[in-house]
Amino acid sequence: MNLPNKLTLLRVFMVPVFLLMMYLDIPFNLFWALVIFAAASITDAVDGHLARKHNLVTNFGKFMDPLADKVLVTSALICFLEMGYMGKFAAVAVIIIIAREFAVSGLRLITAGEGVVVAAGIWGKLKTAATMVTIVCILAMQGIIKEFDISASLCDTFNIIGIVLIWVCTVLTVFSGYTYINAYKGYINPKD
Repeated sequence: MNLPNKLTLLRVFMVPVFLLMMYLDIPFNLFWALVIFAAASITDAVDGHLARKHNLVTNFGKFMDPLADKVLVTSALICFLEMGYMGKFAAVAVIIIIAREFAVSGLRLITAGEGVVVAAGIWGKLKTAATMVTIVCILAMQGIIKEFDISASLCDTFNIIGIVLIWVCTVLTVFSGYTYINAYKGYINPKD
């Protein structure tokens, strides 16, 4: 197994550690979760860069890399939803994001049956990057709210910023899902 694929698997194994930090009742747990999430996110950029630079792109990597991202991101979003970090209608955003992930994963399964691997496109990468940055920002803001004595107005501002960021990610998620489905629609409804 090459280094980019090992980094992808490392990202998957970091998810339980991230979840543990989210739920541990210790000082600065959200900051520890942020560090773990950020490190996992960095492996996403590094593994892709190494795979392309050293011609180590594999079908395993094309399949597993986006799956590792999905596991990491959906874990964080579900935690945020449970902890009330995303405001009203947060479940709608999370359902839209997860539904898109199922749709694109289903598309990948369909095309794989035809011998075609759907690699991450530019809009999918942009969506992933924006979502990871959003999660880091929410972790930082909620960590500050939890650990420091800040004003109610700053708390409200942080919460509003988090909600706006989540909905921006949701819009990017829908658009990127549309681009995948549109690009590979011939595999969904093939003309025999």
